[in-house]
Amino acid sequence: MTLLERVRNKDALVGIIGMGYVGLPLARAFADAGFTVLGFDVDPKKVRTLNAGRSYIKHIPASTVQELRRAGRFEATDDFDRLREPDCILICVPTPLTASHEPDLTYVQQTAEAIAQRVRKEQLIVLESTTYPGTTREVLQPILEGSGLKAGRDFYLAYSPEREDPGNPHYTVQTIPKVVGGINRASLRVASALYGSISPQVVPVSSADAAEATKILENIYRAVNIALVNELKMLFDRMGINVWEVIGAAKTKPFGYHPFYPGPGWGGHCIPVDPFYLSWKARQFGIKTHFIERAGEVNTFMTEFVADKVARALNDDGKPVKGSKVLVLGVAYKPDVDDIRESPALPLIERLKGAGARVSYHDPHIAAFPSLRSHPGLRMKSVKLTPALLKAQDAVVLVTDHQAYDFPWIARHARVVVDTRNAVKPVRGGARIVRA
Repeated sequence: MTLLERVRNKDALVGIIGMGYVGLPLARAFADAGFTVLGFDVDPKKVRTLNAGRSYIKHIPASTVQELRRAGRFEATDDFDRLREPDCILICVPTPLTASHEPDLTYVQQTAEAIAQRVRKEQLIVLESTTYPGTTREVLQPILEGSGLKAGRDFYLAYSPEREDPGNPHYTVQTIPKVVGGINRASLRVASALYGSISPQVVPVSSADAAEATKILENIYRAVNIALVNELKMLFDRMGINVWEVIGAAKTKPFGYHPFYPGPGWGGHCIPVDPFYLSWKARQFGIKTHFIERAGEVNTFMTEFVADKVARALNDDGKPVKGSKVLVLGVAYKPDVDDIRESPALPLIERLKGAGARVSYHDPHIAAFPSLRSHPGLRMKSVKLTPALLKAQDAVVLVTDHQAYDFPWIARHARVVVDTRNAVKPVRGGARIVRA
């Protein structure tokens, strides 16, 4: 029986490398579709947690993991010798930036080397990690072919970008169309059949490069538009115009306009990172990506803008930043998730601490800061949110507008709220609200 037939019959064993915010939901989707899934991760703690029927990701409940374990459709392992077992291997590992904002493909390369030592004929290997166009051909394929097997002939190779939106109940792996690009037609055919079993629509493109470029385009679109509205926020603030009022009025136009909203900066693994992958690649072709680089400058500057707003709010009360108590509300990179990666709260806290403020934070989804590659010295725990705590603060800064927050209650008990999300409305006798 060919691999294509095993995929169509759901007899193929699916291996997923990386049991994080992308890999674990993907494992659930394939297991729910009737496949048996083997999840790989280098962290033995994650492996033990999953095999015990527990979850470490908020939107993947423990009951889901337990059900998959009971049904015998899912197992986690840190034994990479078992990469010989899966018929299909999906790579979902981090693709961060170096300190100089260049692509860091260390995890992709290490994963490829681990697969190359064990790859066999009639396996499908798919990269899902977001990266620059050409990575599958130029980086992954040569490492895999170091095994002596030929991609597209002995094994299949493709790229299919993840489109995971953590915390969004309206869009899941099973409801989002899946873009797929193979290094040849045979690879595209097998990869499309695999993803067609879990996705409502497979969108085949002409090459792995085109699929890689698709994901980069999606994220650059968001990055540039977020930067645009953040830049306008700063301008309109200087002009005495409420940018959120303007956006609300503009979005009544039924065509030609899509609303984006300002904030304290950009966050998450994708938007602050992925555009720079294309900027780096573009330099190899003699092209300077002005929009991408300007978007990065604006969005990165927003934490400085917010910190300045905090300083001005304190100054209006006759207080310096140094020695003032500042409470940050919400450190997750977006509402209602437990993901702190690249959150704008992190550089904001560092900036305020650097100015001498006594900073604490509360987040209903993040009890303590995990170990952070980009902020190794930042170790904090969430404080209990009480009326007494709010009253004791010289300023409260709303960074992430979680649904769990009772904003009128916060406004009643705080003295000053610096609001980066337009979520807190004034109440009689309550806090002074400063838009930032």
